[in-house]
Amino acid sequence: MSENRYINLVKTSLEVIRNSRIPLHSSKYSKKKYNQHQLFILLILKEEIGKDYRDFSEFVHVLTPLKRIIGLKEVPHFTTLQKFMKRIPSHTFRTILNNVIRMSHKKGDKIKITSIDATGFTSSYASHYYSKRINKTRKSFIKASIAVDSNSLMIMGWKFSKFPVHDSRHAKSLINQVQKITKSECYTMDKGYDSENIHEYIRNTIGAESVIPVRKWGGNIYSGKYRMEMFRDFDQKKYGQRNMVETVFSMIKRKYGDTVRSRKYVNQVKEIKIRMILHNMTL
Repeated sequence: MSENRYINLVKTSLEVIRNSRIPLHSSKYSKKKYNQHQLFILLILKEEIGKDYRDFSEFVHVLTPLKRIIGLKEVPHFTTLQKFMKRIPSHTFRTILNNVIRMSHKKGDKIKITSIDATGFTSSYASHYYSKRINKTRKSFIKASIAVDSNSLMIMGWKFSKFPVHDSRHAKSLINQVQKITKSECYTMDKGYDSENIHEYIRNTIGAESVIPVRKWGGNIYSGKYRMEMFRDFDQKKYGQRNMVETVFSMIKRKYGDTVRSRKYVNQVKEIKIRMILHNMTL
């Protein structure tokens, strides 16, 4: 990644964060040596570069143009970034994501097809003593579900869980996130989301089309008006767009990896959210 790309990313991040109305300081008693905009941009840049906190702080020392754009007179210690990451409210990431989406999706625009799916991320941290005792690496698992505009490949919504849960439990939350910022004409999901309840919600409550393959038990479909309709008249062409959500997962994992560096679950989720915001910003 060239220095010019770093500069463009920093400028875009600065614009998005300012538009998100994040206060410069979390408290009137803050030391005010750095403001929250500067620290947030550094967290985004750290994830883009793929370094840990300590190495990233050393790296920023040599990037004079970036420090000038951000307005940094002095590079914060890596522990300052760690502490800032811990105290960022979760809703702040959603506010920033929405502002990135609005840069390309204007009010009143409609998405033709939104695809929903889930994947897993693991933690790169494990107790060395414990791993040695059981003679294998221990990794925690984070389930990440996302809604993607199948045309632009932009992430429109996200949902996370610490433990494996059924895919359908995240569906309504993702659909509602999409509907709050724009509208989608159709939602596609794989068989893991097959549910008459989800079909009814999309069609009757949201007023959109649903395309979800039907699961059969013993070769039979036991219930559901919309599920029977899916079985009789399945739109394979629209369903083919569901692959775009898998493409987005592949893009994120190829660029940033499928492991997270943070130890605590809440910070692991924040780390993944930054990667997803970065994905949208760099499309």
